[in-house]
Amino acid sequence: MRTIVRRTLTITFAVLALTFIAFAQNDILIFRTETTSALVWGEDNRFGALSTSIRDPITGDEIHKLNHAGIEVSSRAGFERVGSGTAGELLNLTTTIVNTTESEVSVRQGRATVDGHVALPLAVVMTKKGLNKRERQQVRTLASIHCFTSGFLPTEEFFSPSASSKVFTVLRNRALTISFVTKDPHYSSMLCSVEGCYPKGTIRFSVTVNTTDFVFSWPGRTMIYCGK
Repeated sequence: MRTIVRRTLTITFAVLALTFIAFAQNDILIFRTETTSALVWGEDNRFGALSTSIRDPITGDEIHKLNHAGIEVSSRAGFERVGSGTAGELLNLTTTIVNTTESEVSVRQGRATVDGHVALPLAVVMTKKGLNKRERQQVRTLASIHCFTSGFLPTEEFFSPSASSKVFTVLRNRALTISFVTKDPHYSSMLCSVEGCYPKGTIRFSVTVNTTDFVFSWPGRTMIYCGK
């Protein structure tokens, strides 16, 4: 009888141990699946991403590209003055996501900083028609931003603080261009020399495609002036 009991306990402990290991392995797999990886333009990484840089054949603007696992993300950066009599600059970025995978992907804004200072997207609208006085004061129209009217920033889609514009879907074998506008958080942001005036800081901007961050850094001297 004691032998039977011992065997039963041994089998029970063995089953519990295997069950615990199985759950532990599942937890590890789930954790790895949900973990977001970051691919930084210009930095070698073990994920096999490819960084390239090209010039727009029409404008000559520099375009940075990151390719990884069937996804190509490209970025351009520009700036303009906020307006006459107003201090500060607008930092403008346009990002194109090309999806050559066999399934659709989700895209959302990652994080934007200027020399470590958080840079939030401005609320941009096509028109202020229908907005109340308070809402009008909190948004900017596309027509008031010269980088949009000049064509530097496409008006296809753009990131803004509103919840409806934070997540986009790119179908398979399709592309989507999203623009981003923020105000430089520096109080005295312009650095001028014989070569011209540029923002002092470096903007670091990312978009998240599914669970992967595609990160781009643009020093002020490399940004294109797209103002008047």
